[in-house]
Amino acid sequence: MTVGVGTPVIAAAETPSVGTKVLDAADDPAIWVDPADRARGVIIGTDKKAGLYVYDLAGRQTQYVPGGLPNNVDIREGFPTAAGARVLVAASDRGRRGAGAALFLLDTATLKLSFWGAVPVDLVEPYGLCLARRGDTFLMIVNGTDGQVRQLQVSAGANGRPVVKEERRFAVPTQPEGCVVDDARGRLYLGEEGRGVWRFDIGSVPATGELIAQAPSAQLAPDVEGLALIDDGAATYLIASSQGDSAFAVWQVDGAIPAYKGRFSVVANDGIDAVTGTDGVAALGGQVGAFPQGLLVMQDDVDDGATGARQNFKLVDWREVKKALGL
Repeated sequence: MTVGVGTPVIAAAETPSVGTKVLDAADDPAIWVDPADRARGVIIGTDKKAGLYVYDLAGRQTQYVPGGLPNNVDIREGFPTAAGARVLVAASDRGRRGAGAALFLLDTATLKLSFWGAVPVDLVEPYGLCLARRGDTFLMIVNGTDGQVRQLQVSAGANGRPVVKEERRFAVPTQPEGCVVDDARGRLYLGEEGRGVWRFDIGSVPATGELIAQAPSAQLAPDVEGLALIDDGAATYLIASSQGDSAFAVWQVDGAIPAYKGRFSVVANDGIDAVTGTDGVAALGGQVGAFPQGLLVMQDDVDDGATGARQNFKLVDWREVKKALGL
């Protein structure tokens, strides 16, 4: 795999490799911190052949939840249930019969994840997934390998089990995967792997998308994979994985028109190998454990340079990216 050609940054830490060896397994991460104590939190990562891994904010594994074939994962807090507000975790899932997504609840006291239920999604092959919140409504966006996208409302039923209701459906021309939602501005960003990054609104009206970044280009080398957003003061940045050249492109997206800010790559340093061929990426601004301004977590396609048999997740201090790109 090509070594990244963006401005170099270094990783602060890495997770252990996922349990599945040799195969393409680790895929997408998500980050949550306790709003009352931002030293506490979790990183959740998918092994798309086996289940979900939970790590602490230093990258140490704390839990493994086996089951299904989870591909992309996302988190939203404040999800209403009969027992009170909970942290909702959702993963696209191609392994549970009759399901397109698996839902979990995170116990904020123990930081443990528990399976809540599998829900059907009308897609031939569920692939990418992201969560959103529009006012009091929680949304789950799931896309399929044929370009189809489903936007679903998610709630807890009277029996305590998950309920999903399709709100709208739309499509992009070819295979998508990574997606992320800017709740504050009502914007969905969706990566079409061989073409670029789309922006949609998350309203319930028919979807009209705008291609805001093209691939292949000087910014993105297909496949376009993971997408992440990070808030830094008044600014919001979109980060896109440029898998074809092991780099990440960054735009400032708090205005009406995205402003391209540059590219970075995660290089080898102090015993941590470089990030190559990455799939998923997640980001969270503000204090995240030991990271005072924010944390990025991304999948690394080859954690063992000698054999290429292992995959894991790298942790990058947002300050390193800001310094590299002059943000």
